[in-house]
Amino acid sequence: MRFFGRGQRASTLDLLVVGLGNPGREHERDRHNVGWMVVDELARRTDARWRGKFSGQLAEVRLDGLRLALLEPETFMNDSGRSVAAAARFFKVEPEAMLVVHDDVDLEPGRLQARAGGGLAGHNGLRSLAEALGTQDFLRLRIGVGRPGRGDPRSVADYVLSPFDAEQDAETLVSRSADAVETLAREGVEAAQQRFN
Repeated sequence: MRFFGRGQRASTLDLLVVGLGNPGREHERDRHNVGWMVVDELARRTDARWRGKFSGQLAEVRLDGLRLALLEPETFMNDSGRSVAAAARFFKVEPEAMLVVHDDVDLEPGRLQARAGGGLAGHNGLRSLAEALGTQDFLRLRIGVGRPGRGDPRSVADYVLSPFDAEQDAETLVSRSADAVETLAREGVEAAQQRFN
């Protein structure tokens, strides 16, 4: 189902920032939840107040006069699109005004990549979004978490569903990722690419 570009009233948002993750205390620090961690950091920086909406947690914030909404779908990763599509319809955002922050096993740990559109790379959260939105043309901030190292018996799924290793410095990674989101919101995707990719 496509609902972008129907000529409805313009969005009241400058950017909808979606952090992908899984609900539940047991997943809080998982690599797969790094999108949530980044959105939490943005909320902390802006003194945001969360409220339950769109099968998730929503906070509307200001960043230098820009109006942003932060969304954490609580539908589990594989059904994230249901929450995101509801928010996108409500705010009437076009794909270029939606930024999805997510883990990426194909980038080495700590590497960031801001981009517009792209493939799904086997990421179930992105697949769910693309199906629900009818497009893959939304903005992404890919956060590298890498894959299990040589001799690590874990599958990729078990690896992303486990916490960051101490030497990976998740706090610095989350802070840099939040900086990248703020740069993208203020200056656009190309500025974020030049500074963080």
